[in-house]
Amino acid sequence: MKHKISFKYHLIAWTIATLAFFTACNEPNDLGMELLPTSDLIEVKNLVEKNSISSFTYREDSISTDEASKSLLGSFYDPVFGKTTINFATQFRLQDFPEYGTNAEADSVKLFLYYRLIYGDTITPQKFRVYELESPIDIDQRYNQNVNLKALASSQLLGEIDYTPAVRQDSASQDTFYQLISIPLANSLGQKLVNADSLQMINNDVFLEYFKGLYIESEEQTTVGGTILTLEAASSGNFQGSALVVYYNNDENKAEDEPDTLLNPYVITRFSARVNSIEHDYSGTPFGANLNVDSGEDSLIYVQATGGLKSKIYIDGLTSWKDSLNIGINKAELVFQVDTIASEVEKYLPPLQLLFTVLDEKGTEFLPSDYSFSSAYYGGRLRSDYTYRFNITQHMQQIIDGVAENHGFFLTTARKNSEANRVVLKGSNSKTGIKLVITYSKFMQ
Repeated sequence: MKHKISFKYHLIAWTIATLAFFTACNEPNDLGMELLPTSDLIEVKNLVEKNSISSFTYREDSISTDEASKSLLGSFYDPVFGKTTINFATQFRLQDFPEYGTNAEADSVKLFLYYRLIYGDTITPQKFRVYELESPIDIDQRYNQNVNLKALASSQLLGEIDYTPAVRQDSASQDTFYQLISIPLANSLGQKLVNADSLQMINNDVFLEYFKGLYIESEEQTTVGGTILTLEAASSGNFQGSALVVYYNNDENKAEDEPDTLLNPYVITRFSARVNSIEHDYSGTPFGANLNVDSGEDSLIYVQATGGLKSKIYIDGLTSWKDSLNIGINKAELVFQVDTIASEVEKYLPPLQLLFTVLDEKGTEFLPSDYSFSSAYYGGRLRSDYTYRFNITQHMQQIIDGVAENHGFFLTTARKNSEANRVVLKGSNSKTGIKLVITYSKFMQ
């Protein structure tokens, strides 16, 4: 028993001594500090830079619109961003070799397009028109938003529909259900597919020469309202994809006591060429007069997907850091604030992610080295406080070290061709606008 008590008191004494040691080390003349020469001390400072930042709204350069992860369709007259009209062309592929039977006749043909997300409202009807492609689209060719898909299609209308978009969610999982647009088409197309010779269906390459696909045109909205649909076009996993379905009959089926409904689907797969054409009209918008110029700086800047708008950013103050001696950048974070009122964020969701790209002396865009280090470290995602924050620490250090030059930046959407989201940000002239928050270490000599 005496041994245990003795150990207990020794432990208490050791603990008190340890605490006393660390307390002493927090004093101005603590042990160890006096061994460091004052010339080696490091001073850490914080700086919030706003005055040297300028921002301007530019049109996005033409973007690629083929085989996007999600295709788009519709027309939206945005009260702030003007008109956006998106058309869609696609190939349909054989699932297997169709066996139509003897004396097959097409009864009807329908185009089924699925979607789950919309950008706009659910009260304005959309009008879609469908035409057969006369010229092919190629999955190996690059197409941009200015492609004239209408010129590739026949002038003969196959079908049209007035459609009011809808969104419905599963109350349990909050997942969005697939919604369906069903467009009846002229039976002549169904008969063309039924009458295809067996040699024209021996494989998909040959079949796509016979039936090149469809062009779906959106009628332009003339009043505020409308919607851009995010199509679930290509098959993925258990989802079979949007499709063209021919309903038909033949002699064998007619001979049955209870004839079946015969059908054959032609589907959109990940191997199908899928192309969007996109047109923007910024007439009458608040930024329209100052587009693409480094003047007329506004308190607001505008960023839009679908090859719409981006912001050009200059941070002139970065150049002065290049001549700074004994400076190490601990963190450099660029902060953009959403104008929630101008954006109407409850009605129009801002992009979930933006990109901040660097310009070289030729005006070519590239991602800063911070992105290569880690996309999470680099940032750019929409935060709960409605800010987008970018870590450009490494890029700024490269400017100081003379490895990189300062020719400006662009702020764009991350998903340029598969979503229609847009956002209004507070510009450099705004009191709560763009700011660069720098934490740096200065080595005292």
